[in-house]
Amino acid sequence: MNYLKPAAVAVASISMSTAPLHAGGVAQPLMEPEVIVAESAAASSGGFVVPLLLLVILAAAASSSGGSSVPRE
Repeated sequence: MNYLKPAAVAVASISMSTAPLHAGGVAQPLMEPEVIVAESAAASSGGFVVPLLLLVILAAAASSSGGSSVPRE
């Protein structure tokens, strides 16, 4: 039974000395650069369509508010 203690110490020292070998090397990990995709711009007419429609609606409202549609007697 006296041989178990030195054998256990030998096994423990070998396992502790090989643990850093399995942990990985000293080299930096290779990371691929992230690809950034720029979104394409929307149609160029999108910036003035809404204000143009608002202007048309206001012009139609202003032209129809001048008089009543029912003639007075």
